[in-house]
Amino acid sequence: ATATISHGQNSELKILKELRYPHSVGLLYSAFTQYAGFRVNSGEYKLMGLAPYGNPVYVEKIKENIVEIKDDGSIKLNLEFFDFMSNNKSMVSKKFEKFFGTPSRKPETQIAQKDMDIAKSIQIVVEEIMLKMAKHARDLTGSEYLCMAGGGLLPILLKKMI
Repeated sequence: ATATISHGQNSELKILKELRYPHSVGLLYSAFTQYAGFRVNSGEYKLMGLAPYGNPVYVEKIKENIVEIKDDGSIKLNLEFFDFMSNNKSMVSKKFEKFFGTPSRKPETQIAQKDMDIAKSIQIVVEEIMLKMAKHARDLTGSEYLCMAGGGLLPILLKKMI
C-alpha cells in the first residue's frame, strides 16, 4: 500500500481503504523532484522550495495526462510517463521529458523559470490530492480529528500552518 486510510478506536485499528503500488503520491512527487534536477528521497524539499517562485501553468496538463485524481483522493498514475518500475535509474520516462519539452535538469545547473513553474504546478496537484484524501478519510470515519503522516504531507502542512 502507498496510502492507507484507517480508523482507530481504543486499541483497535481498522484499515478502511488502501491505494496500491505503483500508484503513489510520493512517487509522483519524487519523479518531479528528479526531473527538476534534485536527488530523489532527499531533494524533495528543494522542489517544494522552488514552488513559491513559479506559476501553476502546468496544473491542468498534469491532471489531464499524468495523474488522474479521483474525488476520494485516490490517484491513478499514467505509467507511460514514469520509469521507476524498470531497472532504469530514472523516475521519469522519455515520454515525460518530451511532454515537458526538455530533458531532466542536470543537478547543479541553472534553474529556469520553467523549473519553478513545474514545481508550483505539481505542488498544487499534490495539495489537491491530499486535501481530497483527508476529506474522504473524515467522511469515511466520521472522526473530527485526523492524523496524517508521510513525506507527501510536508509541503501541504507547512503551507497550511503559515
